Amino acid sequence: MSRSDDVRVRDRSPLPLIVIGLVAGLFSGLFGVGGGTVILPLLVLWLGFDQRLGAGTSLAAIVPAASIGVISYAVTDAVAWLPALVLAVGAAIGAQVGTALLPRISQQALRWGFVAFLVVVIVGLFLVVPTRGSGFDLGWGSGLGLGGLGLLTGVVSGLIGVGGGVIIVPALMFAFGMSDLVARGTSLLVMIPTAASGLLGNLRRRNVDLRAAAFVGVAACTTTALGAWLATRIDPFVGNLLFAGYLALVAVQMSARALTERRRRR
Repeated sequence: MSRSDDVRVRDRSPLPLIVIGLVAGLFSGLFGVGGGTVILPLLVLWLGFDQRLGAGTSLAAIVPAASIGVISYAVTDAVAWLPALVLAVGAAIGAQVGTALLPRISQQALRWGFVAFLVVVIVGLFLVVPTRGSGFDLGWGSGLGLGGLGLLTGVVSGLIGVGGGVIIVPALMFAFGMSDLVARGTSLLVMIPTAASGLLGNLRRRNVDLRAAAFVGVAACTTTALGAWLATRIDPFVGNLLFAGYLALVAVQMSARALTERRRRR
């Protein structure tokens, strides 16, 4: 981004940033995702942020919003603390692996593969409805499975740049039998160290607009609790339908990005 573009972005009215934060916070609390799949594209496409600056700014805004979300879910005892720790450790290792593999793997293939994965998850959301009263027992087998899930999530996040919530939430529901609420609360807890780790790296590279992140993050905090509260009031099947709609938006976004990159190479 040129210096003139940088000044133009930073001097922009805070109102669009607040709107982005309100929407991202609601989605974050409702679906247990970090909100980066909302924040990043809007910063880039609507406000003209450079891709790297937008990614760093998005991570900075996610940390406070996810923290409020965790508190909101914890009030209803819908956070699995120890499984979240196992997932976070796996994700931290996986992110480093994904970053190392990034130059060696085709981004086009990765994006289309991820879109295919989302389609499978969307179909599954119509077939499997989680039980809200189901608990979760952490043993050696499930612990290794969670570590593997965290590792996979970190690798994908490092390769594609998406938040782990769109992977963690459905995996916890389908593969580990968690209720939808516990899966979302646990996912948000994992997002905090994951986003904070990425944020530190972006701060060192000066890829964060702290002013924009403050507006987006504070605005997101005001609606994250509302989203978490709505999640407890919505029937699990309806929640699945809404989450499927959200994943469909992510899939469309990833497909559009892949097609745009393909046209540029021609």
